[in-house]
Amino acid sequence: MTDLVLREQRGGAAHLILNRPDKLNSLNVEVFKALDDHIRAIAADPSGVAAVVLRGAGRCFSAGHDLGDIAAGEKLPEPNFQGKVIERLAGLPLPVITAVHGHCYTGALELALAGDLILAAESAKFADTHAKWALTPVWGLSQRLPRRIGTTKAREMMFTCRTYSGREAEVMGLANACFADDAFEAGVDAWVAEIAANSGFSHAANKRLLDMTDGLALPYGLAHEIHRGEGRGPDMQARIAAFAARKKA
Repeated sequence: MTDLVLREQRGGAAHLILNRPDKLNSLNVEVFKALDDHIRAIAADPSGVAAVVLRGAGRCFSAGHDLGDIAAGEKLPEPNFQGKVIERLAGLPLPVITAVHGHCYTGALELALAGDLILAAESAKFADTHAKWALTPVWGLSQRLPRRIGTTKAREMMFTCRTYSGREAEVMGLANACFADDAFEAGVDAWVAEIAANSGFSHAANKRLLDMTDGLALPYGLAHEIHRGEGRGPDMQARIAAFAARKKA
């Protein structure tokens, strides 16, 4: 694995860090190859990993797709490679958190939307600028963005190419929470700790429930929950026993 994406264990989370700070972590094919290696490694062996945090090194999360890479003619290992990597990240059977500070533009926003949760610093700057360059999304933004913030707000972002702060992203539901810059690291760690304290079985099963029923009419979604939900996890008895012991203490 190259150092274009670093993996660090912090608390219960595997932090995947886009590490091209001299280029504002702009996304080229090599970055996606490195990211894919880490995603596949976690999928193959998730032991000790309660959540995945995707973030950027240096001044920002990512300035977006490397336009120089586009102009030079990208050599993809397979068609729609970047979109497939993003889908593999989104499909991990673990909570995926995108931690955004600084720029998160266009292709970077498409990548950020793979997170089940987005946590933002006040310094975060979110924008979809495809229309500035006569481009359209191919990494999932047209589907994930309206599902997260609603179609009307998604149209606003896509049509205006406007930049939104971390606080504005929180208000519109793009970010789950926004922290002052000096409290950002502690805020991310607190969310990870809260998630890691709960059952990994439930996280994976609930994520599958949400993914499989997204867009279904209510009766079909309810039927899926009842008949295809995964029920009790192997850690249920131990968790209930620990709770009972705490009550007695």
